[in-house]
Amino acid sequence: MDFRLDNEQELLRDGLARFLSARYDLAASRATARTGAGWQPDIWRSFADELGILGATLPADVGGSDGGAVELMVIAEELGRALVIEPYVGTVVVSGGLLRRAGGETAHALLERIAAGDAVVALAATEAGSVDELAPVSTATRDGDEWVLDGAKTVVLDAPLADHLIISARTDEGLSLFVCEFDAAASPPGVSVHGYRTIDDRRAADLSFDGLRLPGTALLGEAGCAESNLARALDEGATAVASEAVGCMRNVLADTVEYAKTRQQFGAPIGSFQALQHRMTDMYMELQQSVAAVCLAVLNLDAEPTARARAVSAAKVTVGRAARLIGQEAVQLHGAMGMTEELAIGDYFKRLTAVQYEFGSTDRHRTRYAALTRPGR
Repeated sequence: MDFRLDNEQELLRDGLARFLSARYDLAASRATARTGAGWQPDIWRSFADELGILGATLPADVGGSDGGAVELMVIAEELGRALVIEPYVGTVVVSGGLLRRAGGETAHALLERIAAGDAVVALAATEAGSVDELAPVSTATRDGDEWVLDGAKTVVLDAPLADHLIISARTDEGLSLFVCEFDAAASPPGVSVHGYRTIDDRRAADLSFDGLRLPGTALLGEAGCAESNLARALDEGATAVASEAVGCMRNVLADTVEYAKTRQQFGAPIGSFQALQHRMTDMYMELQQSVAAVCLAVLNLDAEPTARARAVSAAKVTVGRAARLIGQEAVQLHGAMGMTEELAIGDYFKRLTAVQYEFGSTDRHRTRYAALTRPGR
């Protein structure tokens, strides 16, 4: 596959890489993730004001740059290299995509705030006991000019950081989406929040809705017409985290090779041992397969739904397998140091582990790919 960035995309990549190298301190980020607020609002503001990446894939009429899937891949990969914890995928990629396709005054206003760095939005779509976000049990019923929501959502990533939620629910017409203002520390009436830190030091929450009242303007688009938009947004999210994983794996492989060149054992660098060279070669091959699979998914994000889903699932399975192998090999090749907080390898390993389950597990996407490619489809 010959996949080359144009000049503007290269400038975007290089500018973001320079910013993260100079301004994004990994130790400070890890401390904030573990014991602080869970993110760095000043960095988020810089993403908007100095780099413009929060609007890079959003429409020009909301302050964006009209970028597409390639720009999404470039940004997500660089964020993965630096192990950025700020909620780019949930806010810009997933929620931004839903708002853009829903249209309307409410969506337009919130998109402007996202592009300006003034809003963090989380999607509440996953429910306990269900693997299909397109078939929610949560309900929304009309009551005059209002909607009343009942149900529960689990592992809502970025919810403790968010000031808005996009909630999926079943209405009489079908699957619908609703947007509401949110504050995890002071939830609106009808919402209970259980926040926690995930294995990779991100913030998430389980949410329960008991008679949550929302105005009629909270409905995104038309009632019952959200299924295709949500399906595409979830595929875009899966592609974004797969791109992020590629960035993580690039960094992990580079660090492992460098460590193997300097770590001495039996009077020689461990990188000179053929058995370890073979293991690092396997890591490299898995990475290259992941790069190709993600590129294929990116090129198919605007394709018809079946082709898009097939390419995205292929990428998610390929990246999931590679993330597991590369993460585990990196920790092992670093020896005991790979298990300490002194090196970043452990943090990257945890992120690569979590990526295998975000927007559908590796097994789930393998099953979907098999269903989409069976004879007769």
